[in-house]
Amino acid sequence: MVDRKDFGSWLEGPRARTSTDGQYRGRDLGLPEKGPGSVAGFGIRLVGVLVDWGVASLIARGLFSVPLPFSQPPATGGQNFVVLGVFAVMHLLLVGTLGYTIGHRVAGLQVRSLTTGRVMPVQALVRTILLGIFIPAVVWDRDGRGLHDKVPGTVVVRTR
Repeated sequence: MVDRKDFGSWLEGPRARTSTDGQYRGRDLGLPEKGPGSVAGFGIRLVGVLVDWGVASLIARGLFSVPLPFSQPPATGGQNFVVLGVFAVMHLLLVGTLGYTIGHRVAGLQVRSLTTGRVMPVQALVRTILLGIFIPAVVWDRDGRGLHDKVPGTVVVRTR
């Protein structure tokens, strides 16, 4: 359940709610502290998102002639939404079927449902919508899950 402390924790950082001894990200979820199946850290998740954004930019370039990032002339606001749309469709289809995106796979990550293990289509849809809004992705709880994972009941874990 999302509570008031989840919204405030981003100001103090992820360790603000894990300061007691024996606490680590994922402990309350029954996940291991380290290794495969443990909650993925922010840095490795950021790598996955950047890879996915790059792939979405290349697809948008090929299908819709959207300029690549840092090119001249730069993409317009509408063209940037095309890239966001491609990014969202990639997430919806790949997470909803395989449990990971291309970026997740490269970074050694997987999205799992807390209840069934496998991400259900509705969970993938809710997660994708909240990820596209961006703000829920940068507000996290003591287990290191952003609101885009907390609301649909998912978690990003390491596969290696």
